[in-house]
Amino acid sequence: MSINSKILGLRVAGSIFGIVAVLHLLRVVTGVPIVIAGWMLPMWVNVLGFAGSGLLYGWLWLLEVSRGR
Repeated sequence: MSINSKILGLRVAGSIFGIVAVLHLLRVVTGVPIVIAGWMLPMWVNVLGFAGSGLLYGWLWLLEVSRGR
């Protein structure tokens, strides 16, 4: 079974976006504080990060599924 480089690229990029989405969601659920140089990162940043990376993950997954057929 030969894998097309475009499909492989979609899988790799989708996996990265999926992992990032899970990490954003994990911070939102656990409420772990993140402080950068004395500045507290607001939780809404992670909510937006989860939404954006989750949408990109879903989009790439749909592209990969449709290309695989």
